[in-house]
Amino acid sequence: MKLRTNSYAIVTAIVACSLLVAGLMAWRSRHGALCMFAYCVGAVGVIWLGWFWLKLARAITSIDRALQAELPELDARSSMLDSGFPQGGGPRRVSSIRYRESVINRIESYSKLVEQFRNQIKDLQIQVKLSQRQKANTEAIIYSLCDAVIVVDESDRLLMANQAAGKLFHFDFKSSQHKPIDELIAGDKSKFVDFLRQTKYSQVEATRHEIEFTQDESSKIFDCIISCVYDDRQQVCGAVAVLHDITREKQIQQAKTDFVSHVSHELKTPLASIMACSEMLADGEADDEETKKQFYSVIQNQAKRLSRLIEDILNISRIESGLIKIEKQPVSLTIIIEEQLQMIKSYAQEKGIEIIAQTPIVYDQVYADKDMISQVIINLLSNAVKYTRCGGSVKIDTAVNETTGTAQVTVTDTGVGIPKNEIGHIFDKFYRVSANNNQAKGTGLGLNLVKQIIEKVHHGRVFVISEPGVGSTFGFELPLAATEAVEAV
Repeated sequence: MKLRTNSYAIVTAIVACSLLVAGLMAWRSRHGALCMFAYCVGAVGVIWLGWFWLKLARAITSIDRALQAELPELDARSSMLDSGFPQGGGPRRVSSIRYRESVINRIESYSKLVEQFRNQIKDLQIQVKLSQRQKANTEAIIYSLCDAVIVVDESDRLLMANQAAGKLFHFDFKSSQHKPIDELIAGDKSKFVDFLRQTKYSQVEATRHEIEFTQDESSKIFDCIISCVYDDRQQVCGAVAVLHDITREKQIQQAKTDFVSHVSHELKTPLASIMACSEMLADGEADDEETKKQFYSVIQNQAKRLSRLIEDILNISRIESGLIKIEKQPVSLTIIIEEQLQMIKSYAQEKGIEIIAQTPIVYDQVYADKDMISQVIINLLSNAVKYTRCGGSVKIDTAVNETTGTAQVTVTDTGVGIPKNEIGHIFDKFYRVSANNNQAKGTGLGLNLVKQIIEKVHHGRVFVISEPGVGSTFGFELPLAATEAVEAV
């Protein structure tokens, strides 16, 4: 069989070579490239048929060898059966039947084994698909998080990172995968790498630490949680880090602390005066009526100051929380200003300050809460008088811009003014200009309340223009009542 196979291979090779030579000769002759192509195709076909026949011959040869290996066993079984049967009986027939049965049993057992393998392969394929889907879901969740997430292996090489992490540490994950983490994160942010390695090498399940980074010329604080990743042998094979930006929370916490500190300080000052005067009155230290009147006056003034402080704090809190009661209606700014001027003129006369009133405007009605706007105007007027020296002046004026549909109120004084570097904070809570602290007392809530009432409640605008030593102009703008009515329709 082997000799025949080799002979056929030789004949196939000779025929293929003959066709190729014929094609080459045809190409050189006048027949051209078309004939050469036909001969080449024929040579390829002969080679392909020869290769196919060789495979078939080898398969038949292997089957023949298997049968030859089974023949000795079959002959042995036949001889054993022949010894148990009389001559002329059917031992070979029985042995052939048993042989076929054994072959059939083997085929059935092989078929069952193949079927088991197929089922196992299907189960493995399903598990692989589930694992791939779970991996894709996990990656999608990590990539969608706003917090920065970084995953490293046991050698501190980057395995996974989302967009927030790339933006924080300035690297691209696709081009940075499998790179050492200390090459990607350097500079002032290298302390994160140190914390990551320390956690991984200590093999602690999870650690938490606040880390501060300088980013875009500003400082940001992150709550960093690092957890170790374990393999099947409970050995650390990597770590996962999650960084949550808590800068805003820290600022709010600091603002609350400052608020409580300022409020406590502002409450203690009038309370201390009230307690001191009341103790002196109780101890009988005021012998004459004039001294008693002075103590009563101090107690009354400080009680009013305390009441105004508490009222301002409550009003600001109500406005910020949206719980304040608002009663808007068309009101004339000229009328409100005239009412507030009557209250402030006596205070201005005591300091020798001239109050210059506005020229009445025909139509300056705004859709607003009258009490709140009155409080805004009295706060601006009292501040102007407070920070203006004796002999100065305070002017209040109203203007209407029909093009923009707004009314504007300005209060201009000839006071001490505000430095340029502090104008941006003038409307903050409890903020007072450091250069003017000795000029007058205050809580630092009046202007913040003005801003809250105008901008948050009435959707207007506040502004300030100031020059140290020359004076300041505080003002606000509100939509006219007609404009509000048109927008409501």
